[in-house]
Amino acid sequence: MIERIMLTALIAVLWLFLFIFQNYMSTFWAILFLCGFMSLYCIYMQIAVKHNKRKLKKQPEELNWNYKPFVSVMIPAHNEQDVIEKTVENILAMDYEKFELILIDDRSEDNTAEKLRELEQKYEKVTSIIRKKDAFPGKSAVLNEAMEIAKGEAILVFDADARVNPDFLTQLIPHLEKDNVGAVQARKVIINRNENFLTRCQDNEYALDTHFQVGRNSIKGAVELRGNGELIKREALVDINGWNNYTITDDLDMSTRLHIKGWDVRFCPDVCVYEEAVVKFLPLLKQRRRWVEGSIRRYLEHFWGVLFSKDMSLRVSIDMIAYITEFILPFWMISEICFQAFKYVKDSPNCISSSLLVSIVVCGFFTTGLLYSIRRYTNQSRFQSLKQAIETGIFLCCVWFPIVVFIVFKIIFFKKTMDWGKTTHGVTKIVENTAEEQQAQAV
Repeated sequence: MIERIMLTALIAVLWLFLFIFQNYMSTFWAILFLCGFMSLYCIYMQIAVKHNKRKLKKQPEELNWNYKPFVSVMIPAHNEQDVIEKTVENILAMDYEKFELILIDDRSEDNTAEKLRELEQKYEKVTSIIRKKDAFPGKSAVLNEAMEIAKGEAILVFDADARVNPDFLTQLIPHLEKDNVGAVQARKVIINRNENFLTRCQDNEYALDTHFQVGRNSIKGAVELRGNGELIKREALVDINGWNNYTITDDLDMSTRLHIKGWDVRFCPDVCVYEEAVVKFLPLLKQRRRWVEGSIRRYLEHFWGVLFSKDMSLRVSIDMIAYITEFILPFWMISEICFQAFKYVKDSPNCISSSLLVSIVVCGFFTTGLLYSIRRYTNQSRFQSLKQAIETGIFLCCVWFPIVVFIVFKIIFFKKTMDWGKTTHGVTKIVENTAEEQQAQAV
């Protein structure tokens, strides 16, 4: 109920602002302010990235390669019989010696539980947990249950379709060593990028996310965990009381709570975890719907903590507030266009051309970011980067904008549900050396 009230109040304030702005001020200044703010913030992050690169060339970051805590690797699995065995074999091939692997079956309806028992018998490092059918559902509950037997000083979480190179943990773990660092996120890459249009767009979207994560990392902002390939210090987990069982995006919720408590979250773009993209449109919509709903709800739930935390740095607070515009902007733009279209139909004075111009400018802004990200992180030619930036920009507008509007109304008018919209794995045949090949190409 509190989430509904807060979101309704925010939307009412937004609409009131639009009404006042349209009647008493020129929309041109709104365009100027919006574009100026977004551009300045991105320029600020880009300058920070360039500055860090020059700084590291002169004086490379000192990492403690002797820091080798025992790590508990956790893989939740719900109906993952088709992929879990190959994933386990891949994870066990990591060259880091001090780790255990905990596999958790979350009330599967296929043969996942039997597979996990077989893997436990086959490999010394593997422990399996078979949850009861009436257990509390969700990834957070799964991980909290696994924590009861985990021995690690750090927890590494993978999805059931994850693929990594052998040195994954060896390269990632030193970034967790500093006292104020609570978690480290590896870069996520799509392993079946070339399967179809949707998988290509998703990989380009991940490249854009990498671009922003690198920027946020450079300014020591609110870097976020991404669920797959996240490494968390046990001390930090205990400090925030583990995972939140009542969220549908465990990674985003944890990121926010870590920042509120003053923990630093780092991003490591040179260490990659590879995962399977969704290959069909409707399952993709379900996945993105969960991501958007979970992200908006975590801001509503932790609203006061984000604004008034005594432990969170000012840079993290500003960065987090700036990031919230990702969800405000689509609703703002669609509301603005609807208001102006209504005036146009009523033959009243309107600024629909300026509103459409705002939309074009914003789309151009993100397309520019995509162009840079695709060129930088997927090693495409200039022509292919431009072509894919345009088509991915259209893809993002068609997917994210309607979903954001839908979720806003869902939160306000409907009861909260714990619907995870599970991603189906194993629909693509993954060649096992793809991870190494893709990383070589990216370099």
